[in-house]
Amino acid sequence: METKESLQTLTDMGFQEFEVFFNTFREIQSSYTLEMRKRLDDYGAVMRSIHPFTSGFESALIFTNYRTRFLDGLEFYKQYFEAANILGASILVLHGQNNCGRYGGIEEKDYLEKYLALYELGQQFGITVAQENVNGFRSANPSFIRRMREQLQNCCAFVFDVKQAVRAGFDPYDMCDAMGKNLIHVHINDNAPSQDCLLPGNGTMDYPRLLRQLKQQDYHGSFIIEVYRRNFEKLEELNSSAMYLNEKLSKYFG
Repeated sequence: METKESLQTLTDMGFQEFEVFFNTFREIQSSYTLEMRKRLDDYGAVMRSIHPFTSGFESALIFTNYRTRFLDGLEFYKQYFEAANILGASILVLHGQNNCGRYGGIEEKDYLEKYLALYELGQQFGITVAQENVNGFRSANPSFIRRMREQLQNCCAFVFDVKQAVRAGFDPYDMCDAMGKNLIHVHINDNAPSQDCLLPGNGTMDYPRLLRQLKQQDYHGSFIIEVYRRNFEKLEELNSSAMYLNEKLSKYFG
């Protein structure tokens, strides 16, 4: 299902908060995003965040020692910021540098410098570039996230994804803790011993523990259910999962 068709389906189902995962160049053009914005406004819905379709190429576009490609990467990401502005989103979800070494590694200090440049560019558009923990990427390790937060202080932000921590073999509660009060967005999902990505309520995730921890971290952001199409069979399962999650959230976040 195409992105704008998915938005139409989900708003018809009653969902109100969204993150859009762009899939191609056309979807970040104003003609496309304006159509999506109208849909949001018509249903009283909001777009909280955007996810670049170039996430898998950020090692080459942003986290590279090739200076002109880095500068071109910054210039290209302005299109995402502009798309976010049209949609009313305030967060860009960043994957960062992968660990495959295909494009050549950069030192951690260089990574932080390049992140900061992108972060500051986003701020000019009113957009916060938030580093997500992602399996197979530098950001998969809570130790790196802690160092990033300690060194950049208030000039960094994070997206916590439960399934990505589980998939990478790290304790999701430790990853959440590593992000501290710089955590501004949550991708929430469930898991079980043999499955690392399930709809909330379909696994064994200790949600009371996680929500207590988030409350202690003074978390005020959104909770976006993020799973893959293969993780459910019928659309009605999304509504059931949302009801389950909202019941849990109401006990800790009103």
